[in-house]
Amino acid sequence: MKPETQIIGEIDFQIMWNRLIAVVEEQAQALRRTAFSPIVRESGDLSAGYFHPDGRMIAQAVTGTPGHVNTMAASVLHFLDLYPAETMRQGDVYITNDPWMGTGHLHDFVAVTPAFYQGRMVGLFASTCHFMDVGGIGFGPDGRDVFEEGFYVPPLPMIAAGEIDKTLITLARSNSRYPAELEGDLMSLVACNGIGVKRLADMLDEFGLTDLTSLCDQIVARSRTAALKAIAELPKGAAKSEMTIDGYDHPVILSATTRIDNDHITIDFEGTSGLSARGINVPISYAQAYSTYAIACALFPGVPNNSGSLSVVSVTAPTDSIVNALRPAPVSSRHVIGQMLPDVVYGCLAQIVPKQVLAEGASALWNLILEDAHDACLTQGISATRRFSALSVQTGGTGARSCLDGLNATAFPSGVSGVPVEILETLTPLIFWRKELRPGSGGAGEFRGGLGQTIEIGHRDSHPFYIYAALDRIQHPARGRFGGENGAPGKLGLKSGGRLKGKGKQLVPAGDRLVVETPGGGGYGEPAKRDVESSLFDRRNGLAD
Repeated sequence: MKPETQIIGEIDFQIMWNRLIAVVEEQAQALRRTAFSPIVRESGDLSAGYFHPDGRMIAQAVTGTPGHVNTMAASVLHFLDLYPAETMRQGDVYITNDPWMGTGHLHDFVAVTPAFYQGRMVGLFASTCHFMDVGGIGFGPDGRDVFEEGFYVPPLPMIAAGEIDKTLITLARSNSRYPAELEGDLMSLVACNGIGVKRLADMLDEFGLTDLTSLCDQIVARSRTAALKAIAELPKGAAKSEMTIDGYDHPVILSATTRIDNDHITIDFEGTSGLSARGINVPISYAQAYSTYAIACALFPGVPNNSGSLSVVSVTAPTDSIVNALRPAPVSSRHVIGQMLPDVVYGCLAQIVPKQVLAEGASALWNLILEDAHDACLTQGISATRRFSALSVQTGGTGARSCLDGLNATAFPSGVSGVPVEILETLTPLIFWRKELRPGSGGAGEFRGGLGQTIEIGHRDSHPFYIYAALDRIQHPARGRFGGENGAPGKLGLKSGGRLKGKGKQLVPAGDRLVVETPGGGGYGEPAKRDVESSLFDRRNGLAD
């Protein structure tokens, strides 16, 4: 039955739009407050959103990351291809962690729940978050293919008409080092989608509606129109940019051409390096997610992110390039490349709209994946060590802007926050001996790049432990823009003086400590133009050499 057409006035539209945002934000907060993984509940590494039954993304929660939200926009369409809306039933919940149908690696599960009202489907709620452990070799870039990286779940019904598939849950638990946490996070996804379904029904009751198609159409149309208006006011043409980053075994070249036409923006990654032998490859959906986010931030930041605004940007890349990896390429640490893509896009836009972009920053998160070294302990005669797995989210500095300094120790473009030291020290035998801003790490300029951090971590019992490193900007720091100086490169080493590589599983020896220096952001404009008051502020607060 075709949904009835309803005319929505301006005031009612604004009220309903705000209400819909409140619904999906409550959905996201339910996930954050019930999740077992610290990176979800403490850092907000998640997403939640409402979709029309035809698969269009309508509203996303304020809490969440672009890598999750924008890949989820494509993920829901994959679910609908396999499980058409007309076959879905009330009480169904579908899940997957397929990197090419989800968010780009196995450590994220996506859950999709149909919402019914008065016997008719009125939408879909989707959510995703990062899981502590999905088996395999662990969360790092050392895998040679996706099969080594963990337990793979294709799009499947986890709950069918209210009945949980216990076999699927048993298999998932059996392939994780932390089965209780994995099951708990799966149920958190189910619960948060369920909150969305309930609150949507309340909204329909309150506004006397039986369907939201008219509202959805209007939201998508308004967003697309606003994005097109912003594009129409831009200079037209194309620009190319390249950036070299560390890679795994050898440097990686990221190359993009961005073209602005009258009614569309195209980003093409032709010229980018080919596949890596290790797990830093990026499925195209993740590359699209961060590239489109970069465009939105620079060119139409006030436009809601949904299928309407996403429709004005296209992203392409050569097959089997490092930003368009096909199955079964290893992709576990796809963020270390994917989160660099906004800097490449901004290198293009700097030639077209220079005032609307920032300098390069640390960009990719400096996630410290730290685990017990049970095997090394046994080898060294240490009979018992506490088993643990911690994901300590750390950040560097952002690039300076055309009128402001870069942000210190801030995650851009991912937007997640760090896991508090107190949480990690409670959950693990690790001790954080230092965690402070890194003076002088921001590139000088008329506006200074954001500062990185210095972090020092040891084991409470002086046991050895592992770091699964997937870090960048060590050999190739963030570049300044328009005369601004480069940010300081990152460093990874030991308190004893040894240096560690930026990629791969490595041992911190017994009694030693891990020392991490995250990268600084690049400066913007000639340093000579920096005003005296800003320089004095830096010196007073220990932020300059």
